[in-house]
Amino acid sequence: MSDYERKARVKQQTLLGMMEEAKAKGVDVTREETVVWFSEQFLKFANWDEENVEAVERLFGYERYYAQDKERLAAELPDFERKKVIEILEKGIETLGKELRGEIKRRPVNKVDWQNTVAGDNMFVSNGKPIFPYDYFSKTVGQPLTNTDIYNDHLGAIYHGGENLYPVDHDRAINSFLLKEDGTFDEELLKELTGIPDTNIGFLIYWKMGIPKWVEEREPEVRKGRSLFTGFDIDNPLVREVWGKIIRHTGELTKGKKVTELGYIFSNEPHWFAEKGGPFERQDEMTSLSSYTIRKFQDWLRKKYQGDIDALNANWERSFEDFSDVEIEIRMDTALRGKPIWYDFCRYNMDRSTEWFTFVQDELHSVNPEADTHIKIWPRSFIEDWRSHGIDVEALTELTTMIGHDAKALGSPSIRPRFSSEWNEKYAYYWSGMGFLHDFLESVSPDKINVNSESHFLSSGMWRDMDPRTSYVRSVYWLATLQGMDANMGWFWARDPDGSPEDRLEGELNFFDPGLGGAFAGSNNQQPHVANEVTQVMFDLNSFSEEIIALREQRRPLRLFYSETSAINMPDYVTKTKKLYDECFFEGFPLGFVTKKILQKQDHENWDVVVVSNNKYVTDAEFATLQSYLDEGGTVVLAGKESLSLNEYGQPRSKKLVAGAGKLVQLESGSDLRRIRQAALEEVVEMPAVMITEKNGKPFKTVTWRVIEQPKGNYLVNIFNLGHDAAQLRLSLEGEAPSKITDLMTSNLIDADFELESEGVLLLEVKR
Repeated sequence: MSDYERKARVKQQTLLGMMEEAKAKGVDVTREETVVWFSEQFLKFANWDEENVEAVERLFGYERYYAQDKERLAAELPDFERKKVIEILEKGIETLGKELRGEIKRRPVNKVDWQNTVAGDNMFVSNGKPIFPYDYFSKTVGQPLTNTDIYNDHLGAIYHGGENLYPVDHDRAINSFLLKEDGTFDEELLKELTGIPDTNIGFLIYWKMGIPKWVEEREPEVRKGRSLFTGFDIDNPLVREVWGKIIRHTGELTKGKKVTELGYIFSNEPHWFAEKGGPFERQDEMTSLSSYTIRKFQDWLRKKYQGDIDALNANWERSFEDFSDVEIEIRMDTALRGKPIWYDFCRYNMDRSTEWFTFVQDELHSVNPEADTHIKIWPRSFIEDWRSHGIDVEALTELTTMIGHDAKALGSPSIRPRFSSEWNEKYAYYWSGMGFLHDFLESVSPDKINVNSESHFLSSGMWRDMDPRTSYVRSVYWLATLQGMDANMGWFWARDPDGSPEDRLEGELNFFDPGLGGAFAGSNNQQPHVANEVTQVMFDLNSFSEEIIALREQRRPLRLFYSETSAINMPDYVTKTKKLYDECFFEGFPLGFVTKKILQKQDHENWDVVVVSNNKYVTDAEFATLQSYLDEGGTVVLAGKESLSLNEYGQPRSKKLVAGAGKLVQLESGSDLRRIRQAALEEVVEMPAVMITEKNGKPFKTVTWRVIEQPKGNYLVNIFNLGHDAAQLRLSLEGEAPSKITDLMTSNLIDADFELESEGVLLLEVKR
């Protein structure tokens, strides 16, 4: 036994003794049980890593960021893990000691009922209270639900109905190979569904990478237009016939099962990038279009141009005789962005994928009308500037019964040089990509459950760190939950109970995506402090689940206008919109968005002001909706004369917005972000009752907060410091110092003037 393990064992016994004392006093020790469990697991893992150095070197070698240093990293890993075990035990001893001495008082943990949690109207409910289920995506394959080393309160116990995702053919999911050519089903494969025990809650995924050979033989074009995770043409009639039968049959077999409580996931990160130099060009995504896709595009154009081929020719600068002659080069040259041909195909690509997912959902609901559904939307298809990918995030979020995605954050600068880490100049971590996506999704569908079925908060292909900060882990999970995340399955858990990597990561890797092999190195599988902190923050969030729900169900008084038309046409639309979002984020209330559809469908009383900035291209329908909003008494801050100046084809618009019965604040062209923010805040009718003044030594804010009034007239306040440095804060209630401020996490009183450390999170009760 190593010296570090010996020291850890002593501390384990100390903590276990304190836990017995605490239980005798009626103190909840759920949190400490998790500390002990992770300490035991990672001591075992450290010993395995020490005894299998070559295997660990290979795991580091799969990730090119670590490959050159794999020998040193493998040699250091066992003691690194043991030292981190000591750290979490020492922290556990310190915290429980404070409670035993009466220095703090923590609220008992509200545990997830893994068997009886249900999907409510806009939240999951466990034993009558809101609950935030948590787990790890792609857990070690083949382990049964009865294995408590894998399914428990520490790692989570959500059934993963599709965790073996990377082989091209058969996998543990609903896939194309279930149906035989004679129209019957492969009963052995169906056992993957029929054999699921009706115990734990879970989800099922439609895995669409492969297609049977018999389909390909009957339809030689079936692979045209394929993408990374959709291995066939979604416009192919035989594909629809096959998948329609599969969806209906499996929908009937799984109807009402607990494994579907978190929904049916229609697709894993769908996208169909149609541009040269796109992120999946090397995976041969969208190298050509099938005849079915081309005909559907021609029909789409015929309708869009109302049968006027001359209008299309004028727009595209072509000379087609008929819509049936229209052709387009795929992949498209990005030099075409901003031109009508680019807009038309990008818009069509979105419409056709929405129509595909509508077909999928209609097939499921035809046999299982109560089924909850969502799509694992790849966040970069929204938070970055690409728009040739065919994903209309608003339309897909409206379509499904739940919100679905796999939002990401970066705890440190990206390990890939091609990705910008400009955010690091201001903030301790890259929170705004995740925040921007969440606030948009929640604006589109405020009353839907939000499921992150592959949360990349701990590591991803873009970033990883051998020693991430536990303060980052706590902050990012808390902020994501506050912004709408109801359940999350983290990327990823790949340890078998004996400490070895799960089967897919042993020997020669033979799955489609090499990213899975590289995902082990620098992940929570090697980081006891990170794995422990994930569970600890989820315990705390579930202890205060009612408060978190109340905080996030606030009105969003300031809305940013979002136009997919501008996003398609402009090379930097999202980049600029995100900068305005960041600028407006630190004012004590949640931000929101409006679109044409939101303006048409939602109550205008839900906000005070709409900011239109950087929206150069909008359709006539979008423009008319904004004008109608003003005519009905709305308030618009219009930044710059170039906003709304062009239609979707870059043609000048003669009409200008007028105030009507509302208020139009016209800002001069070139107004900076601060001026736009100030103009918008002047139109917010009621600012938060609790305000925070921040001093952080910087010319920008890093502290954000949320406030709600409670029934007895007190206020609940949630505060985050997203900056690199500690901030000096002053809290006031309606301009005065509050009479009492209580830190709800410790039950201790604090002063109105206090310091909040970098990545600090506070939940306060404020009294007059």
